Amino acid sequence: MSILRLFLLCATVIAAAVMELIDTSIVNVALSHMSGNLGATLADTSWVITSYAIANIIIIPITSFLAARLGRRRYFIGSIILFTIASALCGTATNIWTLVAFRFVQGLGGGALLSTSQTVVFEAFPPEKRGVASALFGIGVFTGPTIGPTLGGYILDVTSWHWIFLVNVPIGIIVTIAAFLLVPEPAATTRANLRMDWLGLLLLVVGVGALQIVLERGQEEDWFETPYITQLSVAAVVGLTAFIWWELTTKHPIVDLRVLKSRTLAVAALLTFVTGMGLFTSVYLTPVFAQRLLHFPVLDTGLLLLPGAVLAIFCLMLTARALQKGVPIPVVIALGFVLFFAFSWRMAELNGTAGKDDFYFPLILRGAGLALLTVPLTALAVSGLALKDIAQGAALNNMMRQLGGSFGIAIVNTYLATRFAEHRHALVTHLSAADLPVSERLASGTQLVVARLGQPILEAQQRAYQLLDLTVNQQAGIQSYNDAFLLVGLFFLAAMPLLLLVLRRGPSSGPVKVSLSDH
Repeated sequence: MSILRLFLLCATVIAAAVMELIDTSIVNVALSHMSGNLGATLADTSWVITSYAIANIIIIPITSFLAARLGRRRYFIGSIILFTIASALCGTATNIWTLVAFRFVQGLGGGALLSTSQTVVFEAFPPEKRGVASALFGIGVFTGPTIGPTLGGYILDVTSWHWIFLVNVPIGIIVTIAAFLLVPEPAATTRANLRMDWLGLLLLVVGVGALQIVLERGQEEDWFETPYITQLSVAAVVGLTAFIWWELTTKHPIVDLRVLKSRTLAVAALLTFVTGMGLFTSVYLTPVFAQRLLHFPVLDTGLLLLPGAVLAIFCLMLTARALQKGVPIPVVIALGFVLFFAFSWRMAELNGTAGKDDFYFPLILRGAGLALLTVPLTALAVSGLALKDIAQGAALNNMMRQLGGSFGIAIVNTYLATRFAEHRHALVTHLSAADLPVSERLASGTQLVVARLGQPILEAQQRAYQLLDLTVNQQAGIQSYNDAFLLVGLFFLAAMPLLLLVLRRGPSSGPVKVSLSDH
């Protein structure tokens, strides 16, 4: 394959993956705009995110099977077309539930793009150059969710929320044409020998779908105080348990879980789960923290993540080069985990006076840390697999990243609510009108209201108490977000001992050969 054709092929499939990943986070900054425009509650509008995530989680682990059954090239191009059409329908939706339905279809099309793109990129490079392939694909994996809020903020600043979806249409058309011309079909195919595992698919849809709804909606619905959350939790446990048992015992599984017998893949999947937590929770927490508590404009909030994302692209290439020169994968992963913890620690120290400049260095640490994790974890996941199992291993690893994000956001939302109540209680118990600083603040607040609004003294005093309450809530909110950032960082520290499992096997197995040329 010529250098030009290789470049165009990689650009095409990575663009498809980036397009899908951007849509996992681009909608986050537009929920309130959609809510007002479509006349829906914010709780109903959040299903726009939930439906996409459910479809993604369902389709990602079965992409290997569907690609083999339908033909990888045909499945890949068909998925881009489905994603593009669904994007157009989302952008022209006139009510919330139509939009939610089209987002689910968009998620079905988009979920196939991630793992299929990764497989195409890996197969396009010879074994000794797959570090470069990991880095190129890592650019898409990392930058997609990161630039989503930036792009969404810019689109909302210059036009309406509809273009968050419509912007995919011209890109999708170009990528479809390029994929038709460039993406090859693997020489060997086993389509004729594959049977559809309908029971496995049903159990996957029930188990993963129920789990995703519980994770996305649990905090808003007060978890197990709501009957349908309890019922879906039971369905998730039963469905996933039955799914795992069936896929390990049936002769023709839709998801070949047997590839997890590879220790390197199993460890990489767990570490990727934690990395997904960090990737998606940081993209979730940072804009909300800056926008709601520090009152940054939407566009400025989105731009906060940009410097770290740009630096991460260079770090990805440097990481690939370091691995090719023999730097051990566990060492690089450990450094990435430490840098992400440093980001969490710095974010946990921000207060109400923080400006944009206070965010840049922590977010650069975040970008560098996640960049150091993306390439080696991708390489580690498939390093112990046979060539025929790479697609399935990549799909499972990508699913773990998405699940990590869902679990992470559910955990931090619950943690935020709990810590906010605790911090507010602690602050309020130390406030008394008899205290001189409190009485002075109330007096100055009363005078300010009288001077600016001309209200009677009693109403002005009530306003002063409301202003004090808003200050308490803001401070409690900042402290709870500080705690949430630190919690995510502690997950990274806790996961680091898993790296010991890939340093060596048991005495009879010999050392694990983890290198970019193994796969």
